[in-house]
Amino acid sequence: MDNRENNVTIIPFKNDFADDFAALNKAWLKKYFEVEPMDEKMLGNPKLHYIDEGGFIYFATFNNNIAGTIALLKVSDKIFELSKMAVDEKYQGKGIGSKMIDHCLQEAKKMNLEKVILYSNTGLLPAIHLYEKFGFKPVADFTSEYKRADIKMELALK
Repeated sequence: MDNRENNVTIIPFKNDFADDFAALNKAWLKKYFEVEPMDEKMLGNPKLHYIDEGGFIYFATFNNNIAGTIALLKVSDKIFELSKMAVDEKYQGKGIGSKMIDHCLQEAKKMNLEKVILYSNTGLLPAIHLYEKFGFKPVADFTSEYKRADIKMELALK
């Protein structure tokens, strides 16, 4: 294992972390795009929109500090969406995004899901390359509730 990852731990959502979930994602959104109404809704009450709907939110800690977050949003019993991934700028370049995706995919396999989907933007080349590294492939036709989403990708698990 890469030594830089030795200090990274993935932990589940707690209500105490709701503000961290919102802050990390809003900082990322403001840097690259804008915070859309759907973002405000989802980030305003993550327990309601993710956890209570059967999804999951995880946090990456680096040396015991919250460094990043990622969510699995339930689409159906067999399909979940990789959602709201953000890593604090001061912790970028430490493999945290990769570790969070890997954790979510391991959880998806344990749940016996058929596939994991995600929406992104083709201008985010490092993110697209990371998703491709994990085996995500672009989907031809799709719609999204987010203006910024110009690509949908999926990973078949079966």
